[in-house]
Amino acid sequence: MPDTSYAARLTAVTTARGRLCVGIDPHPAILDAWGLPRTVTGLETCARGMVEALGETVAVFKPQSALFEEYGSAGIAVLERVLADIRAAGAVSVLDVKRGDIGSTMAGYARAYLVDDAPLAADAITVSPYLGYGSLQPALDLAVANGRGVYVLARTSNPEGDHVQLAAGADGRTVAQQIVDAAAATNREELNDGMGPVGLVVGATRLDTGVDLDAFNGSILAPGIGAQGGKVSDLPTIFGASLGHVLPTTSRGVMGAGPDAEALRRAARQQVSFMV
Repeated sequence: MPDTSYAARLTAVTTARGRLCVGIDPHPAILDAWGLPRTVTGLETCARGMVEALGETVAVFKPQSALFEEYGSAGIAVLERVLADIRAAGAVSVLDVKRGDIGSTMAGYARAYLVDDAPLAADAITVSPYLGYGSLQPALDLAVANGRGVYVLARTSNPEGDHVQLAAGADGRTVAQQIVDAAAATNREELNDGMGPVGLVVGATRLDTGVDLDAFNGSILAPGIGAQGGKVSDLPTIFGASLGHVLPTTSRGVMGAGPDAEALRRAARQQVSFMV
């Protein structure tokens, strides 16, 4: 078990390296652009090459599990090695798996990622609350017990999510706002002040998120910078008082500069220049 909380480790590494989160999304088109085959060998060269180039300067990496899973067991083995590389580099890993289920199944997912001896152990994972926030309890419990974190999908950048996330409940709050408030309540149970172990995923592709984040007391993962249209310069407008909790997240915006290591580092520096 890590000897500090997720929030403490995240604060330490982002203080030292800045708040950029780089996605490791080895899409087939990225492999093509890097001159790599669409094979497990190409996958490993690309994904581990990202950590080799950026592991000592980037604070957070977000591997996209689906792009490893499509290669079967060999791809999962690559993901295990990527997570180990991130740990060895002193960076934080947020494994993008978006798991969401109930009861013993959710507990199984949690054990897969949030305990020390799990082959796919990560510092944090993404989870989906759309079977009810309470369905996440096994993951929340294991994250707290093991010094890890979870990022709950709240206001995603895809337009298909609007009719669910912006639907209003009996008290007038949208579903997305209910998730924000529930996550904040969980964090308050774990500590009196500072950041708790539960974060949010709030897309950086819309200037108005439709949710009030001012009182939120956790980390906020903000995907969509770069290829999806989100701009680093818009983050202060989008997040306002919560900007200090935000991890601006980009994948193709950095990966597209590869495979040259120095070009990858330049692309990463350009993304965070507004925070210097």
